[in-house]
Amino acid sequence: MKRIPIIATIVVLAAAAVMVALGIWQLGRADEKAAMIEQYSAALESGELQPFPADEGGAFSEDDLFHPTAFECTEILSREAISGRSARGQSGYAHIARCQTGRGPADVKLGWSLSPQAPDWNGGVVEGLIVRGGQDGARVQLHEPVAGLAPLAKPDPGDLPNNHLAYAGQWFFFALTALLIYGFALRSRWRKQD
Repeated sequence: MKRIPIIATIVVLAAAAVMVALGIWQLGRADEKAAMIEQYSAALESGELQPFPADEGGAFSEDDLFHPTAFECTEILSREAISGRSARGQSGYAHIARCQTGRGPADVKLGWSLSPQAPDWNGGVVEGLIVRGGQDGARVQLHEPVAGLAPLAKPDPGDLPNNHLAYAGQWFFFALTALLIYGFALRSRWRKQD
């Protein structure tokens, strides 16, 4: 009678079960991400203004992303230039100002240029879209750039990665591979015993 090593078999089966569970979890995450992208697309089309920051402590809600907002930038607290893409697809700099508002500080993406030099903008009315990023987790991208800057690439919820289905497939493949390798190892061992 061919003997199966109990401890090794338990370890391999447990590992395969964990991999299958991770694959199932990734399938659930794929559904969640698809629902989130759908929610953001609906927010983008709704035109419903949301206050920003969402509360007076400076926090924001994930539900506010891709909604338009408007507020007064009463003071520039700081400026920075980060890598960014223009609406024409050119690489360059996205210019950001940290503004003081009536509800707390907020980061505002002012526009795009080839130069990292800060634009001459001292605040005023901000009208734009709430997008992910910034010191507080979200910032506002202006609808129309200021101070001679070019438009930034428009935010698109469809650009959010939803690769959870691929991750699920990888976990299922890993589980199958582990079981096959273990099966081949057992078969080889049994042949040596014959």
